[in-house]
Amino acid sequence: MKLFPGFKDRKIKTSKATINLVTGGQGPAVLLLHGYPETHAMWHRVAPALSRDYTVVCPDLRGYGDSSKPKGLPDHSNYSKRAMAKDMAEVMTRLGHRRFHVVGHDRGARVAHRLARDHGGRVRSLAVLDISPTLKVFQSTDMALARAFYHWFFLIQKAPLPERMIGGMRREYLLRRIGRGEIGLRVFPKNVIREYVRCFDARGVHATCEDYRAAASIDLAHDRKDLKKKLNMPVLALWAKQSPVGTQFDCLADWREVAKDVRGRALACGHFLPEEKPAEVLRELRRFLASV
Repeated sequence: MKLFPGFKDRKIKTSKATINLVTGGQGPAVLLLHGYPETHAMWHRVAPALSRDYTVVCPDLRGYGDSSKPKGLPDHSNYSKRAMAKDMAEVMTRLGHRRFHVVGHDRGARVAHRLARDHGGRVRSLAVLDISPTLKVFQSTDMALARAFYHWFFLIQKAPLPERMIGGMRREYLLRRIGRGEIGLRVFPKNVIREYVRCFDARGVHATCEDYRAAASIDLAHDRKDLKKKLNMPVLALWAKQSPVGTQFDCLADWREVAKDVRGRALACGHFLPEEKPAEVLRELRRFLASV
């Protein structure tokens, strides 16, 4: 079954990576960025409907899916959100989209945040799904949050410890990550799960660890430098009532610390909003995009 009917498959070389993506539709451009440990396939219930009114671009982030998965550098800079955001800016240039809307979930939302920081003149609006800003998360960590976000602190351990530990049970680890919460794995079609498992190979495990290592080091340095500069574009924050973001953060307040125009609300679901509540996510995105 084709997950994105009518979409075209593309591979685009950026200055530092090759990015796999699908694109379809007509109208203003919308870039959809996936989270961990998924791929662009996570948007299969949102992107086709959104493409009726927008040109939708769904890439695999560097280190994920069928995009480049380079070995991490000692300072993790090639998995910084700055580097990953630059990939996306170059992809959109190659596709002919000078300005565009950005929607990100989980890790993709962190890349989207940096994209809005570093390429703000090109980003028409920013939607972030189920995250508070990275710096805020680390500053707010207590025992409850460390238990909920344990993988943040596991994945940042020096290589190759987490890579080897995950490597012995890659499929089981991935299924546990996406199946957490009350809804379990029921929300994920079998062909989508197969795609996530296929792409979570040894190089993918290393790359995604590097993503988290960058978040705990170089990304924080970049974020601290931007503390006094608020984002100018409109921001939509959606979060899950049943996720740690919904239970342990004031998501709207957190984003209002870094952006001037923030709106949003909670959805009654777990962490994987586009797959658990696609109709509601689509409705909120349509309303937001039409207003900016």
